[in-house]
Amino acid sequence: MSMNRWRLLGAYLKQNVLLMLTAAGSAVIFLVVIALYRLPAESVGYASVLTALFLLTAGFLRFRHFCLKHRELEELRRQIAVPAVPLPETANLIERDYQELIRLLDKERSAIVYEKDRAYQEMMEYYTIWAHQIKTPIAAMRLLLQTDSVPDKRELSEQLFRIEQYTEMVLQFIRLEGAGTDFVFRKTALDDCVKQAVRKYAQSFIRKQIRLNYEPTGAEVLTDEKWLVFVLEQLLSNALKYTPQGEISIYMHPDRPNALVIEDTGIGIDPADLPRVFEHGYTGFNGRADKKSTGIGLYLCKRIMDRLSHTIEIESEVGRGTKVILGLEAVPIDVR
Repeated sequence: MSMNRWRLLGAYLKQNVLLMLTAAGSAVIFLVVIALYRLPAESVGYASVLTALFLLTAGFLRFRHFCLKHRELEELRRQIAVPAVPLPETANLIERDYQELIRLLDKERSAIVYEKDRAYQEMMEYYTIWAHQIKTPIAAMRLLLQTDSVPDKRELSEQLFRIEQYTEMVLQFIRLEGAGTDFVFRKTALDDCVKQAVRKYAQSFIRKQIRLNYEPTGAEVLTDEKWLVFVLEQLLSNALKYTPQGEISIYMHPDRPNALVIEDTGIGIDPADLPRVFEHGYTGFNGRADKKSTGIGLYLCKRIMDRLSHTIEIESEVGRGTKVILGLEAVPIDVR
């Protein structure tokens, strides 16, 4: 018998000491009654052997059940990291196993609570920034309407467009952070997605006098059209925001046939900011200088591309523009 089995046997005997004392007391009473009535030794011996075999069999079955239960609890304990939750000491092995499970479940509960608190904090931070951002175009529209002259329709349209942008972004943020999404994967013409995004920002291209270089790609990708268009819109919005003059180019990567490139000639991104541009709420040097960045746009793009099983990479140099590469290869999709 292994040391572990001896340890279990010791724990089992210790746990059932009261039961064994009761059995021993019953045996003493049994022997006293035999002695008083002077019953035949053969009959008594036969009954004693049968009783002993029955008790040993019942004890063995109980011990086997004890071992199996202990092994099952140990296996459950191995599946969870051990926390340090103070519980009263106990000499019972099974009770100790249950205490270990209680500690582990408490740690799991704490982790879930922490994650929920973190998500709630991120949501509140974003809504606070969003509320401050959307107040700017609303205030601008109110000022335009309060002027004695006829309001500038182009300026009103621009401010309304910004409100629509902010509203759409917060709706996508809510959908993405929710328990489920409305992804519908199908073969989609990439040009249709690009054209939808470009059409939305056509007036911004004209107003800022930014040149667009785009030729149809003729590519088809397995994706969700609505969510991919949202990513393209965010990337175009960023390119327009940080490109005071010059051009924006959209083309297929020369070395990667299923990768789309959105390149601008804008102010670029500081090298120190590149590793963190996809972090939630990170605005970097450009965002702090702009005073209007939320640090949410690229974070959403990264989350969405991950959900679509696509990839997104950024290459940039300060003063020499930014290149965003969207890997649209068909890869296995995580459907959990």
